[in-house]
Amino acid sequence: MSDHDPAVEDFDWPRLTGSFNWAIDWFDAIARGNDRTALWIVEEDGSEQQISFDDMATRSDLVATWLRGLGVGEGDRVILMLGNQIELWEAMLAVAKLGAIVMPTTGALGTADLSDRIDRGAARFVITNSHDTVKFTDIEGEFERISVGPPVAGWTTYSDAYAVTSHGPFRSETSVDDTMLIYFTSGTTSKPKLVAHSQVSYAVGHFTTMAWIGVRPGDVHLAISSPGWAKHAWSCFFAPWIAEATIFVYNYRRFDAAALLTQLHRAKINTFCAPPTVWRMLIQSDLGHRPEGLREVLGAGEPLNPDVIRQVEQSWGLTIRDGFGQTETTLLIGNTSGRPLKAGSMGRPMPGVPVVLVDPVTGDPADEGEICLDLNRSPLNLMTGYLGDSARNDEVMAGDRYHTGDIAKRDEDGYITYIGRTDDVFKSSDYKVSPFELESVLIEHPAVVEAAVVPQPDATRLALPKAYVALATGWEPTADTARSILEYAAANLPAYLKVRRIEFYDLPKTISGKIRRVELQQREQHAYHTSTPIMTEFRYDA
Repeated sequence: MSDHDPAVEDFDWPRLTGSFNWAIDWFDAIARGNDRTALWIVEEDGSEQQISFDDMATRSDLVATWLRGLGVGEGDRVILMLGNQIELWEAMLAVAKLGAIVMPTTGALGTADLSDRIDRGAARFVITNSHDTVKFTDIEGEFERISVGPPVAGWTTYSDAYAVTSHGPFRSETSVDDTMLIYFTSGTTSKPKLVAHSQVSYAVGHFTTMAWIGVRPGDVHLAISSPGWAKHAWSCFFAPWIAEATIFVYNYRRFDAAALLTQLHRAKINTFCAPPTVWRMLIQSDLGHRPEGLREVLGAGEPLNPDVIRQVEQSWGLTIRDGFGQTETTLLIGNTSGRPLKAGSMGRPMPGVPVVLVDPVTGDPADEGEICLDLNRSPLNLMTGYLGDSARNDEVMAGDRYHTGDIAKRDEDGYITYIGRTDDVFKSSDYKVSPFELESVLIEHPAVVEAAVVPQPDATRLALPKAYVALATGWEPTADTARSILEYAAANLPAYLKVRRIEFYDLPKTISGKIRRVELQQREQHAYHTSTPIMTEFRYDA
């Protein structure tokens, strides 16, 4: 069907040995003397900053020299809690150049979560904005405090870095196996895990992400992603800079579809990646004609619903390409540019990524099962492990496979379609129910902005599919609205997948924006076991 199979057969990862440091051996190598724009940041008020590759290399040299003077050395763990600002990118490069370990952290965290990260992450340094320093006031521990912005008592001022004499360019003193990054997962079902990545697992592993995006040298790439999460490193750091492209950032306090569309046109964005929530908001506005220069559009974070893809195709003539990966990996499965797509599919395994679907019961390869990686084939783009959690490492690496915890099915052409998390899929009257399949239909109704389907315990059918729904503007949470949504779902789903309960609800989410289905499941379990009917739900038993 395409050149995918030859690419898979012919591709081989660059197997680096000995000394390697991505910030020095890759970024500095392409950046020195390069006056093209590496980073372009635009604010809501129209002000903007553009930093060239050469300037970024020089600025990170200054910061690295200054940090080394403060005691930052090889193996030290540095919490980096900054927004989309120049200091974030230059500090990531600087810490990496020193062989220290970057621990990206979202500014949405409160004191308790930050204390947990400092404690379990054994952080020795914290870099954050001045207005966020108050969150650390009551946190105990021996760690150096560095603030970006106006001086704060008890904190070292980051801007002092620009007054030092640079000791750069730096030489690579880290090995390929040394840790470069530690990410905290978003904790949808449990306490956040600490995911460690080496100097190559992300830095080289994101070749797959670069190939999926389709970003090229000289492109302007925009990804809607919040700092502190792995996806930000995917699309706002490694992939575009591996490709020698410009990272474009549009900072806004409140999402405005029209304003974002204006930037897509004005900056002549070539490649654009956004989570499903943003795509849904964009199609509810006037998409208008395709922005000049826009060549590739992508969805990430959670699977995209087919209706969203159709509407963008109708307006722009571009197909949103889906993909699959985790904090623990780079992109594993994707629809790549110029290759045939199948509706609803995430695509096929990327070259160099030994994906195998495994029957959760027998452990044998299957056409429907858990997405795993064959460890015998040495996948380069996989974490080195969870820090301080040997039991979980043993669990996810069991049987010479890395277990993602996600279920999918594969068709005769090798295309893989997402079904759900292993702990989300449930049975109703002996039929297996994929919440995502039902949610994809529900979201097509104009009243539905977001939906989460969970099992409601039932003595007869074991469980009934129940939909928790966030309503679009202009719709009221009435019985008529509920019936309209449920009748639409009934008309577009097999009878055995009929949604029989619906509730309009403020969906619980992690700080990274993912729906915490576990809370909804617990709510249903509690109501069932205490015989307490949920009076705010609507029922459809016809």
